[in-house]
Amino acid sequence: MSEIVIFNKSDNSFLMSCNGIPSDIYKDETKYVIAKVPEGEVFDLAYTYTHKDGVAIKGDLAPVDKDAEKKLVDEWKAQQYQRDRQEQYPDIVDQLDDLYHNGIDGWKATIKAIKDKYPKG
Repeated sequence: MSEIVIFNKSDNSFLMSCNGIPSDIYKDETKYVIAKVPEGEVFDLAYTYTHKDGVAIKGDLAPVDKDAEKKLVDEWKAQQYQRDRQEQYPDIVDQLDDLYHNGIDGWKATIKAIKDKYPKG
């Protein structure tokens, strides 16, 4: 099955890329245009696409929304403490062993040390 790109016929806007038609609703030629990605090419969301005679045509690099990009980067950075903590937390078996041998207060101390080392925001 070949990769296709589906466009909205009314304004030629890109809708999706997929391997085969995902639903019969997209077979409605009054609403949708289905274009095949040329043999040997792979659809790349970083580029714009148009179509001609049932073939998807790769265009220029899609513009990047700098505000949206900054928001994503800021969110990623703000969550770094979560990734750092995750690497440091003992696995669940060790945490259960800690609970058994040291009680809830011992387990809390272990977890708190990691949380203190990597505070939120």
